Amino acid sequence: MEEIMVKCNLSKIMGEKRLKIADVSRDIEVNRGTITRMYNEEATRVDLDVVEKLCIYLHIEVGELYEIVKEEKQK
Repeated sequence: MEEIMVKCNLSKIMGEKRLKIADVSRDIEVNRGTITRMYNEEATRVDLDVVEKLCIYLHIEVGELYEIVKEEKQK
């Protein structure tokens, strides 16, 4: 059985750009907890203004930040 989920690539993108959560949070004026939850893929909802700020700051498109992935669910 397949499970479809939304994957956040923030940790990968920040790693490639050698950015720290605290710096991103400060620079885009978004609560550090929000960035941390996105980074750890624990966020269940994110305001669009946060997504917009991140995309502009990181010079990426929304589709680079989030993607839909299919995984085989083990029984």
